[in-house]
Amino acid sequence: MSELVLFTNSMSRGNTVDLLLKILDVPYKRIELGYGADMHTAEYLAINPMAKVPALVDGDAVVTETAAICLYLADKFIEKGLAPALNDPKRADYYRWFLFTAGPIESAFTINNLGIQLDEEQQKSSGFGSVERTMACLEIGLNNAKPFICGEQFTAVDVYVGAFVMFLVKYQIMETTPAMQKYLDSLATIPAIAELLTK
Repeated sequence: MSELVLFTNSMSRGNTVDLLLKILDVPYKRIELGYGADMHTAEYLAINPMAKVPALVDGDAVVTETAAICLYLADKFIEKGLAPALNDPKRADYYRWFLFTAGPIESAFTINNLGIQLDEEQQKSSGFGSVERTMACLEIGLNNAKPFICGEQFTAVDVYVGAFVMFLVKYQIMETTPAMQKYLDSLATIPAIAELLTK
């Protein structure tokens, strides 16, 4: 088996991949890259032309984008139980919430962080509509968690969505709703996540 190599930065979304790898309990090499020159070397740009982290190298396979890396790892080590079986109907929620978080939530969060307000016409053509609508949709997803997004099974999507919710709560970016708190309480039953929540 080839060695897994994670290129990351301790102040990046790569922390989500670190957390997933810790929960998977698989060996990997972690390479810390500084922002700026380290991410713009010819060697690293050959791995990720976006000059961003994280990036995962697995032999000849290169995976970038945090959600894609998490999906890849959960399937690569599917025997660890962090992904629903390929023919399991729970894959619907699994994919939906991975990509909703990577797409609309990330976009809404960026717009909100930049202080940009979209008018009604702009909301019609944006992939996420509005920050309020996007967060309301997330709220529905968290309210429907039983206790996790795919039901009783804790999966990689809980690591991914959970990392985002933990970030919102830790830095008080948005008000912690009862649904967020209930979901965080469920995540706290996972030792590696409980450790993060106490920091």
